[in-house]
Amino acid sequence: MKKLRILLAVFLIGCTLLSVCSCGQKATVAPAEVSGSVLRAEADPAFEITVTDSKGVAVADVELHLCIDSATYISATTGENGIATFDAEVSEGDSLIVVSYPDGYEYDGEKEIVFEESVEDFSLEINKKGGFDLFSVLGLLGGLALFLYGMTVMGNALEKRAGNKLKMLLETLTSNTFKGFLLGLIVTLVIQSSSATTVMVVGFVNSGIMTLRQATGVIMGANLGTSVTAWVLSLTGIESSNFWIRLCKPSSFVPVLAVIGIYLFMFQKKPKHKDTGVIFLGFAALMFGMEMMSDAVSGLRDVPEFTQILTIFSNPILGVLAGTILTAIVQSSSASVGILQALTTSGTVMYATAIPVIMGQNIGTCVSAMISSVGASKNAKRAAVIHLAFNVIATLILLPIWYLVDGFVDFGFVDTAADPLGIATVHTAFKLFALLLLMPASRLLEKLANLIIKDDKTSDGTELLDERLLVTPPVAIARCKEVTIAMAKISVNSLQDSIRLLDNYDEKLYDRIREDENRVDLYEDKLGSYLVKLTSQDMNEEDSLEANKLLHVISDFERISDHALNIAASAEEIHDKKLEFSSEAKKELATLTNAIKEILDLTLESFIADNLDKAIIVEPLEQVVDHLKELLRKRHIKRLRKQECTIELGFVLTDILTNFERVSDHCSNIAACMLEISHDEFDIHEYLRKVKGGTEEEYNHYFDYYSMKYSLSE
Repeated sequence: MKKLRILLAVFLIGCTLLSVCSCGQKATVAPAEVSGSVLRAEADPAFEITVTDSKGVAVADVELHLCIDSATYISATTGENGIATFDAEVSEGDSLIVVSYPDGYEYDGEKEIVFEESVEDFSLEINKKGGFDLFSVLGLLGGLALFLYGMTVMGNALEKRAGNKLKMLLETLTSNTFKGFLLGLIVTLVIQSSSATTVMVVGFVNSGIMTLRQATGVIMGANLGTSVTAWVLSLTGIESSNFWIRLCKPSSFVPVLAVIGIYLFMFQKKPKHKDTGVIFLGFAALMFGMEMMSDAVSGLRDVPEFTQILTIFSNPILGVLAGTILTAIVQSSSASVGILQALTTSGTVMYATAIPVIMGQNIGTCVSAMISSVGASKNAKRAAVIHLAFNVIATLILLPIWYLVDGFVDFGFVDTAADPLGIATVHTAFKLFALLLLMPASRLLEKLANLIIKDDKTSDGTELLDERLLVTPPVAIARCKEVTIAMAKISVNSLQDSIRLLDNYDEKLYDRIREDENRVDLYEDKLGSYLVKLTSQDMNEEDSLEANKLLHVISDFERISDHALNIAASAEEIHDKKLEFSSEAKKELATLTNAIKEILDLTLESFIADNLDKAIIVEPLEQVVDHLKELLRKRHIKRLRKQECTIELGFVLTDILTNFERVSDHCSNIAACMLEISHDEFDIHEYLRKVKGGTEEEYNHYFDYYSMKYSLSE
């Protein structure tokens, strides 16, 4: 969708500018210097003046006017070869004045020479008028493409480079609006897109990571943070002969960044270095695109039709609409402000036009959040509404105030041409005034959002995971871990409930175990699909390993809930058939269930806290459970031979023992996965082979400990 929107923006802007181009003057090309030479013709008394451009190419259809000794006036036009031939009596010592007023050229003044037998070449500067033709449109579209591509690449690389730092910032959130404002400001400064930050906020609110009150402060901070881009882009307008000031001009330092970026990207192996290289390359592409757009539109100053179109947008309503529509299409206020800054280089954009357009651009950037809130929770929709309301209310208040104050004070700069620095100043000033006006009213914005998006009488629930978070893998991974922990707790509690059913059957508890099993299935389905999508994103190595770990463990937790339901079914069978184990069997089964409870607790605690010390203990205990299962099975066979137990009870006991053993196997898989990931490996079977072979001293120690703890009496 984002690519389609960018293509649509390029197409619409191109069509608009082509229409402007078709209305322009017909003899309009890029600015050039034309030099001329006065030569003695072979056929005297005629003589020639040759007109070429700065590249030495002949310029046709240039009308030259010649005055000889202030008495004779004669005109001639250059042909295809750039030569104008004058048929006149010219004697040595005559004073010649050559004047040119060619259509499509700036007034060049006049040039006086003294004619001799061998006239030296002279320079007749004829600067073509700045115009706008097909090639200017192509240059503008190419610059726009580079600009948007560079901004996208740089933003994505900055998000990836931030990685866990972004995640840690989010974890510092409090209900304090000012701290939320600082967070939004910092995150937007990092990723250089208020639209991206706000879409992330909608996702966070939707997934429960962030409250609506916290989101309000973050949205306000994001609005201010995006103004930095305009200040960086304003550097393109720097003009000075001073070395240090010229060094600050992007055309001076951006090539250096591009060289550094390509070196880091192509020759460095560490992902972080490569990401830094992509940031530099994206910034270079962005700035080169800005320069291309500025050069392409510079000729628009001489196209009166374009000036007339811009004059229309000085109407406040039309200006706000124009800024809103452009930004809604481009999906980035930074990009649309950059386009406006490029247009100011033509000298035709007045502050009277720019001010309402800038206010509209701030409204247009809300479209991304509004689109992302479709299908989200009520609170997520409210977060998007707060973003929209903030900018709309600020515009409705500040725009009339601006015109009212201007009516009394009469600001002189309003009817002057804006420049990139002026656009950045107005853009930032609007955001600062909006913050001063609305930050104290953040609670009122929250109430307004609640009034617009009302709660349903029945809760529609909360989405387990939000695909809007996929663009920020560290945050998405953190959310996946939280949801997996919730899933794990349900599975473990369900298994422990099924153990209680063996001693005291309860129909309601059985129904709850069945419901929990369905919930866990839903968790696995949602998490699995989400993690598969997440693994297709560009992630750092740490996040990639964490995603793979979660993909492995969710299936084990899901199987534990399946076994819980199986054990509950066995308990139901015992209850319905009024079966009862012997006292010895009950004691033996109690020993095994205690071991199962401990291995479940160890597994859950180690997974929640990433506690590898506890994860190491799981495998030795799993081996003890396997040993207990075999002992219980053999003892049951002995009782069966002595007719102390029935065959029917034997089938039930075998099912219970098998399910307990499978549960311990899944606990072992989870712990082994954690241990292998911590060593940057992923071979669970190799790990299990090692520890089962007794090559791990720690394993042998815990195996002996649990063998004694859960030993059966003779």
